[in-house]
Amino acid sequence: MLYVAVGMRCLLGIVFLASSLSKTAGRGRFSAFAASVRAMDVVPTGHVRTVAAAVVATEYTAWMLLVLAPAPGFALAGGLLVAFTAAITGALRRGVYAPCQCFGTSARPLGRGHVLRNALLALGAAVGATAELLPAAAGSPQPAGVAAAVLVGMCAAGVIVLLDDLLELFRPLRTGRPGEPRRPARLPVR
Repeated sequence: MLYVAVGMRCLLGIVFLASSLSKTAGRGRFSAFAASVRAMDVVPTGHVRTVAAAVVATEYTAWMLLVLAPAPGFALAGGLLVAFTAAITGALRRGVYAPCQCFGTSARPLGRGHVLRNALLALGAAVGATAELLPAAAGSPQPAGVAAAVLVGMCAAGVIVLLDDLLELFRPLRTGRPGEPRRPARLPVR
């Protein structure tokens, strides 16, 4: 189970590292993230910047803890992912399809895929925490096994971080006039 814990630490650590940096590394990035929080309409207007700052600080803390103290890191990451899942679900139920600013600027509107991604990552945090708390098997960890777990975690994190862009590659081409914005379909959320 050690290798599962290592892989999940890498996966979640990289996801939160990319997410936190994408919201702060560059002029106007934090303001764009705060605007996306406002557009989701899940936070009272007067508290948007405070909540956005708390989210970013918690994301930074999550990936640092996953490096330094995995058990609390998994707990914080899991709790944050559950909160993200609930916030996105609430926005979708109210018919709000604001662009996802999960990993920087994106025009892709929130959807069920974002809910599923965050729910699966929360499940991954629970699996990682469980693996971290189980006693190690007899014998010492094999370097090849640790390296494989790190590689798998890194690759999975890369796919997750780039998922919106990858999915965009497979969307049908626009049929409207050039320059005309694409309007997302409004599907009921159950």
